[in-house]
Amino acid sequence: MTTTAANTTTDWIARARQVGQSLSPGVAARDRTGDIAEDAFDLLRTTGLTAALVPTEFGGGGATHREMGEILRELGGHDPSTAVAFAMHSHLVAAQLWRHRHGIDATPLFTKVAGGAILVSTGASDWVESNGRASRVEGGYLVSARKAPASGCEVGTVLVTSIRWDDAPQGPQVLHCAIPSVAQGVRIEKTWDTLGLRASGSHTVVFDEVFVPDAAVSLVRPVGIWPPILNVVIGAAMPLVMAAYLGIADGAVESAAALVADRTDPHIFQLTGEMLNVHTTAADLIAAMFTDSDNLRFDNTDAYAGRTLSRKTVAADALISTVRLAIETVGGLGYSRTCDLEMRYRDVHGSLFHPLPRAKQTRFSGRVRLGHTPLG
Repeated sequence: MTTTAANTTTDWIARARQVGQSLSPGVAARDRTGDIAEDAFDLLRTTGLTAALVPTEFGGGGATHREMGEILRELGGHDPSTAVAFAMHSHLVAAQLWRHRHGIDATPLFTKVAGGAILVSTGASDWVESNGRASRVEGGYLVSARKAPASGCEVGTVLVTSIRWDDAPQGPQVLHCAIPSVAQGVRIEKTWDTLGLRASGSHTVVFDEVFVPDAAVSLVRPVGIWPPILNVVIGAAMPLVMAAYLGIADGAVESAAALVADRTDPHIFQLTGEMLNVHTTAADLIAAMFTDSDNLRFDNTDAYAGRTLSRKTVAADALISTVRLAIETVGGLGYSRTCDLEMRYRDVHGSLFHPLPRAKQTRFSGRVRLGHTPLG
């Protein structure tokens, strides 16, 4: 809970539960059709959840980093696709809150989010090298690119992205910028057709000669050199993203326990205990991420990013094992699409693909621990 300056207390989990319960009846249908729950984001706005992380002095809810994680965890228990898509918005706000905590002005973004903006990240396809093409013009840049996946792009209002500027005077650069979703030259191609998280709206955003004014560019950095800003993004984002997936596993544990509650087979007790072991492991790792975050006051270091990414990989394995064991505990019913465990098992595998996937993470963390730069 958050206590505001007016000494009123906000029960964020109760708000998230209310939204989640209202969305639950349509989850199975959206999993079949792949349609994002557009009304979900209206609910998230009207309940103040989209602006929960924004400090109260900027018109937001003043929630802590950990409280935002609990919001996403609760939503993940009800509607996995919405929770993961919402985590993409939330982690961008969290990164700005880190900046605010470290004396960097984040007023423009806080104001937009407090006013109802939904942020969309294209970071999965951007990462260090980024892609696309930027050309310098008077007052800004013309940019073209294809960015996928961009979760929630159908409901987003601001696209937070990066673009390659290969002919920059000082050598190839990457521009970090924010582009309104209604800008001329922006369109969405519905390409998201996947194993899981089918209703997250993670389609392809296309920029076709979109004008980006200088004021919308927040950073210009060299290509091929690890940018410290990504340490901030990792530390702000990964706890929140994994909290949404923890909610998916929470729901699996609850479903499995309910379905076998009347059974006394010895192997049911054993499988339930194994399921609880890996579920506890995942929850403890994600809790440790939030503890180390120190409410977004963590130091911007490669070592911090490496440790966070290590926890993310191990937590993802434990979450997947949790849902697998939930299915094994229940038996054949858990393999049926009439049971929510089947969907949750597909959805929880999305945790593998957020930065960084295992092979890239182990190389990153290993290099940093042995005194090298993250890239190489």
